Amino acid sequence: MPHHRGRPTVKPPAPHPPTAFAAADLGATSGRVVVGRIGRDSLDLTETHRFDNTPAQLADGLHWNALGLHQGVLDGLREAAARWDVASVGIDSWAVDYGLLDADGALIGNPFHYRDPRGAAAVEDVWRRVPARDLYRITGLQHLPFNTVFQLAAEKNLDRARTLLLIPDLLTHWLTGTVGTEATNASTTGLYDARTGNWSTPILAALGLDPAVLAPLRRPGDHAGTVLPHVAATTGLRPDTPLVAVASHDTASAVAAVPATTADFAYISCGTWSLVGLELDEPVLTDASRAANFTNELGIDNTVRYLRNVMGLWLLSESQRTWRARGRRHQLPELLERAAAARPFAALVNPDAPEFLAPGDMPARLAEHCARTGQHLPPDDQGAVVRCILESLALAHRHTLRRAVELTGRPVRTVHLVGGGSRNELLCQFTADATGLPVVAGPTEATAIGNILVQARTHGLVADRRAMRRLVARTQHLKRYEPSGDTRAWDSAAARVGLD
Repeated sequence: MPHHRGRPTVKPPAPHPPTAFAAADLGATSGRVVVGRIGRDSLDLTETHRFDNTPAQLADGLHWNALGLHQGVLDGLREAAARWDVASVGIDSWAVDYGLLDADGALIGNPFHYRDPRGAAAVEDVWRRVPARDLYRITGLQHLPFNTVFQLAAEKNLDRARTLLLIPDLLTHWLTGTVGTEATNASTTGLYDARTGNWSTPILAALGLDPAVLAPLRRPGDHAGTVLPHVAATTGLRPDTPLVAVASHDTASAVAAVPATTADFAYISCGTWSLVGLELDEPVLTDASRAANFTNELGIDNTVRYLRNVMGLWLLSESQRTWRARGRRHQLPELLERAAAARPFAALVNPDAPEFLAPGDMPARLAEHCARTGQHLPPDDQGAVVRCILESLALAHRHTLRRAVELTGRPVRTVHLVGGGSRNELLCQFTADATGLPVVAGPTEATAIGNILVQARTHGLVADRRAMRRLVARTQHLKRYEPSGDTRAWDSAAARVGLD
């Protein structure tokens, strides 16, 4: 019988190995470098280095240690390059703060910290030059006394400055030698026109600021140069490794990583601050929006992050710091257990009260605030203090979301809570109970993920914003919290602190 050969075996193509991207993610208390490896249906993160970001109080005010941040980024990139072939690097950080460079490109002093009070002292001077209504009509920016526009009005070194760079752009400059300002961060300064998408010539003229000091704008995904030879030698990165201008405002990166599958969502990027809001296509520049103190900041793809800053878990972290200094080193899980067992709504505050902004003895400040409002909060009762903070923060989340819906007419059916606060199960449940909406918690590493996804999209590995979010939803741990309990109790509590 004739011999029939079998059909030749065809081997499937070998899967393409995941591509590695390095994200330098700088927060108000710490920085880190995270490597994200992205494949067809995978997104894995590895933190290569974490370092403290501790401000320094000097005679002239509170400052950041910019050179320490730079060194921390270099150390993290060295660890990343030792383990992976890094395709590109992106940097994100908090907003509003900046460094000034002189004619030789040298840094003029350490950048001021946004919690330094100098900006608040300059607010009235700025408003005399550009009335608050006009400032909002142009910039759409929430009034915060530390916005860059107010800091610059108090700046004593402008006459020596040739270039102003926001923190992520300053670090990008030190890595690449290039000069530029990424737009999502520019939109937080009070110098950016929310409608034209450029620096505001009328505001600069009114304040007497030289437009040449402001660097040209970059958009998320733009090429921001390649690493300098000494950076490549120091870190082990390939000499042609590019830096990508990601959404360099950390909240913009976090919102890019919100795992929403429909458009009717709200987000809370919860960490030191809670950034509470909606994603829109156009800014809302009405007087009602200004009166409610909502901001219109830029997101990826020219979206608008319509939100309010709420004084987030800063109150809890400062309380923990105070207790640790007194030898009471209880970990957060134990504190949350104590808070869960404490009496509901025994004491409440408005988290945005100005006395909570600066570093200090937060339990004592909370107790003093409560005493002034006829409430009792023992500052050494850790369970009561933590419950007060978390219930008050949930009420602030509820109030802000409801105002956002009123001001935009945009319905919300799901709240996505991302960032470090997504690990705080009690806060997530309180937020669901207070808002009456399901809360989807996670990813915790939203900021780093958003940074990495913008890089991946630039390299053609992710198609668009929807694909980015679908990948996050498929690959990251998420937990859903359904509303429970008596909504009338939350209504009553909100009325007590003026958050109804």
